[in-house]
Amino acid sequence: MRRILSIFVALSALFLTLLVPIGSASATPSYCGLTWGSLDKSDPDHSTATLTNVRTGRQDCYDRMVVDLAGPVAGYRAGYVDQVYMDASGAPVSLRGSAFLQVVIFAPAYDNSGNLTYNPGNRNELTNVGGYDTFRQLAWAGTFEGQTTIGLGVRARLPFRVFTLDGPGSGSRIVIDVAHRW
Repeated sequence: MRRILSIFVALSALFLTLLVPIGSASATPSYCGLTWGSLDKSDPDHSTATLTNVRTGRQDCYDRMVVDLAGPVAGYRAGYVDQVYMDASGAPVSLRGSAFLQVVIFAPAYDNSGNLTYNPGNRNELTNVGGYDTFRQLAWAGTFEGQTTIGLGVRARLPFRVFTLDGPGSGSRIVIDVAHRW
């Protein structure tokens, strides 16, 4: 009887090792290898650059918003908020989605003479994000006193990152990526 029990235990152990994939661990790997969090991100620098464009794109693991600047990169502040508000007036910005990122670029969308350097055709829909995995809406929240605010409605409070890039030419870009999931 002991011998049968020993054989049964050995066969059970062999069977279980075949069911568990090699290399599995108790810690769950992050989605797409992303290690971002959902806490606020910021760079306090200001510059003489002006905002010239806002565009978006879809990637395999995240949705991307790019803010183009005419000049050296400016600072930024991005974080989840309960409500995005218009610069100067404080009026609430209506956004689709279950979570809202407020993106503040420390650069105006006007030049030294007060001429607009970026004037969105539709302030409620800066770009068409229909069919995106995470983005639900990008809305203009204004440009006032040397900074510009954009409201980004997303599917849920998901990890995001912000970074800057030089170019093209003498311009620069601020990039905001929001993961499709945790």
